[in-house]
Amino acid sequence: MAIRDITVAYTAVATAENGRDGRVSSDDGNLDVIVNPPKAMGGSGAGTNPEQLFAAGYSACFQGALGVVARQEKADISGSTVTAEVSIGKTAEGGFGLEVAIRATIPNVDTATAQALVEKAHQVCPYSNATRGNIKVELSVA
Repeated sequence: MAIRDITVAYTAVATAENGRDGRVSSDDGNLDVIVNPPKAMGGSGAGTNPEQLFAAGYSACFQGALGVVARQEKADISGSTVTAEVSIGKTAEGGFGLEVAIRATIPNVDTATAQALVEKAHQVCPYSNATRGNIKVELSVA
């Protein structure tokens, strides 16, 4: 897959201190959170973690892409939600990797339409485009 060039519209800047057991903040001050490894990975679980932050970003971005697609298709997605589950684990090579499950609930359309909208949103979403071919991303509608 070739790397695509983009015309940059916005750049987010965040700085981490002490990695997975420290603090992350954005340059504009809107984000300032303590990060700690989750209890499942031997940490305190006292703060958020990179997987939760990735899940938050991916779900919000995917919901936005769903809105773009819905407007194009003239579909009513009011009351819809998108949940992203981000899992971390060891790879066969000994490193770490991620998997994502995206679940959309779109109450005002039938299941087939919801599935089609989700598939199209997956082609539009910047997070989906960034992860495509790199990690497993499972899509479902509830």
